[in-house]
Amino acid sequence: MKVVVIGCTHAGTSAVKTILKEYPGTEITVFERNDNISFLSCGIALYVGGVVKDPAGLFYSNPDELKSLGAIVKIKHNVKSIDLEAKKVVAEDLTTGVEFEETFDKLVNTTGSWPIVPPIPGIDSKNILLCKNYEQANEIIRKTKDVSRVVIVGGGYIGIELVEAFQASGKDVTLIDGLDRILNKYLDKEFTNILEDDLRKRGITLALNQAVKSFQTNENGEVSSVVTAEGEYKADLVILCVGFKPNNELLQGKVEMLSNGAIIVDEYMRTSNPDVYAAGDSCAVRYNPNGGHAYIPLATNAVRMGMLIGKNIKEPKVKYIGTQSTSGLHLFGYNIGSTGVTVGSAAFFGLQVKSVIMKDMYRPEFMPTNEEILMQLVYEEGTGRIVGGQVMSKYDVTQSANTLSLAIQNKMTIEELAYVDFFFQPHFDRPWNYLNLLAHAAVEQERKK
Repeated sequence: MKVVVIGCTHAGTSAVKTILKEYPGTEITVFERNDNISFLSCGIALYVGGVVKDPAGLFYSNPDELKSLGAIVKIKHNVKSIDLEAKKVVAEDLTTGVEFEETFDKLVNTTGSWPIVPPIPGIDSKNILLCKNYEQANEIIRKTKDVSRVVIVGGGYIGIELVEAFQASGKDVTLIDGLDRILNKYLDKEFTNILEDDLRKRGITLALNQAVKSFQTNENGEVSSVVTAEGEYKADLVILCVGFKPNNELLQGKVEMLSNGAIIVDEYMRTSNPDVYAAGDSCAVRYNPNGGHAYIPLATNAVRMGMLIGKNIKEPKVKYIGTQSTSGLHLFGYNIGSTGVTVGSAAFFGLQVKSVIMKDMYRPEFMPTNEEILMQLVYEEGTGRIVGGQVMSKYDVTQSANTLSLAIQNKMTIEELAYVDFFFQPHFDRPWNYLNLLAHAAVEQERKK
């Protein structure tokens, strides 16, 4: 069997390793445009902020490792076209400019995503950067040394982590977002209100509910300010973090996709063409809170889906069980975890929900130290099925997001979570675990209606 893999970050690396483990001797050719593989872009803010000193730690594989396993790895090669009927690709060696064809029996599309670059006047000015790959991370670090005012456009995870990194290094930081709250996809307002207040207290300028209208430049063509409908914000450096889009131009019109270009795959990672597999940020995922397809670019989804390609490349063996979009964040001392839908996002996914929010201490009051937890449970109206949850504390309660993720995965109800068995030990929790108590509040809310 001859396999061609296009793109080799999370999903591609996972697919190649698993194929060669499950089916030794498979002829695999990997095409990757960059000069590296398996870069953990989720670590960029830590790298920029100096927490990660050695960037080598941001890679969990390399071309030599894949070659040692038996793969043919073509770094700095760009696939220019795919012919699914003839089962071949045309690729270009970016170093020499030479083009050639490669045939395949199975094609693995793990081309990932790319930052969205909105068509804003001045977007091509100097010192307006993207934040996705290793090269861009290094460029950000180089540029940061000579600037004092940094503007981040986009208040998602990457944007907010960069805000923390730049503030910690003494920069004057402004965060601009077209939505009215930071972390809008992951947290409801009761959580983001606290975080926004904390950011303002630290001297960070928040320009929320403001769309960028233009970028102004100086006489050298370098960005000097960012203009919104509400004001103008001085900038020596701007980093765009407004979201991602799937990299699927090569398969446009050749396999089934969502309207945004994300490839639709079945439970075995097969596209609408059974000889073409896809995984990672190039794909839609099965979103368990509503059972539909959604575009959720996360490294966790990518590595799982890539492994499933490896398991199923010859024949369907292991089914994809879907995702809850579970994530965690550490921000200025707050530990934050979320999974499933928020109250704000539920309608978008066709769900009618109710929720409870409560605060509690994570362990008994007699312990010498303690921390408060803010937590929310989101459940489907009428059924009580858990479809989302959020936790936040100065104590690390983020693993509770994984527990709630499992509850969503297994279609647990609020009553089941209320009485599920959790251990008690005063160092860690109370006789009733705080998730039990959160579910008790939801049950009581339903009893009183």
